[in-house]
Amino acid sequence: MTNLPLVELDGQYRQLREECGLLDRSDRGKLLISGPDGAEYLQGQLTNDVEALGPGEGQYAALLDRKGHMQADMRVLRFSAEEIWVDTEPEALAATLRHLTMYSIGREVTVADVTAERAILSLIGPRSFEIAGGAVLPEHANEAGAIGGVEYIAVGTREGVDLIVATAEAERLRAALLTSGAVEVGPGAAEILRLEAGTPRFGAEMTTETMPAEAGIVEQAVSFTKGCYIGQETVARLHYKGKPNRHLRGLRLSSPAEPGASLRLGEKEVGRLGSATVSPALGPIGLAILRREAEPGAELAVGEDGVTAHVVDLPFG
Repeated sequence: MTNLPLVELDGQYRQLREECGLLDRSDRGKLLISGPDGAEYLQGQLTNDVEALGPGEGQYAALLDRKGHMQADMRVLRFSAEEIWVDTEPEALAATLRHLTMYSIGREVTVADVTAERAILSLIGPRSFEIAGGAVLPEHANEAGAIGGVEYIAVGTREGVDLIVATAEAERLRAALLTSGAVEVGPGAAEILRLEAGTPRFGAEMTTETMPAEAGIVEQAVSFTKGCYIGQETVARLHYKGKPNRHLRGLRLSSPAEPGASLRLGEKEVGRLGSATVSPALGPIGLAILRREAEPGAELAVGEDGVTAHVVDLPFG
């Protein structure tokens, strides 16, 4: 939910859909893995095929425990042969840094926390690449660029482009982007786009009790052709032989509701509301990971205030 007045939020939402919004995402955790063993090392830790990445390429991946539960999800970008960037949700930084540092002992690899040294400015919307002054990049592709004399690394996203810049230069870059036509927006507006797309977020829908299959991220985050990694056995067994007991679902809400509210099918709790917002296009919506029996078409009770939720497939139609 957001505390912005509805009219202001609606205007920001239209900016993201029709033009270009600028959102500071510098609170994300940021790690730089360097050294000749970097890719081989990450290959044995993360769910995706890091060694297959060439410079300028990237991917979505997850870090699991040995039982296949998520410890973090992340974006992995190969900047060069010996330099790999990882960024995570803020809630996952400590666990990711601790894990990758602990298991790197004895290898030619350095794991550095660069969260304070790098900023991330996101351009979201159809004019994003035009305003950034660069070519359109596919998701996760990355290349160096500059605007207004400020150098950055541009990274393609589903909604536009992220610009990774030295923190000391972030304000100069922000000013240049605003001069070029971007309009600043708040996280609440970007959150509406995330929910409409049905994209789960670690710290909201996904937690340390979630498996990738339950969150619906296997296709994007997991390679079944690479070598071993932590949690692989459980992920592979569930993929080839079983069905998850829980699934990520969309919820069309009868009224706005608070994240964390219980979701009940009859008398049985089948999950808790992960995120919720009021979409200018769809009305009140939410995301949750629900038990298998809460199938699309089911009606759920939300919390204790009489709000109901209609379960739907994702993305929202």
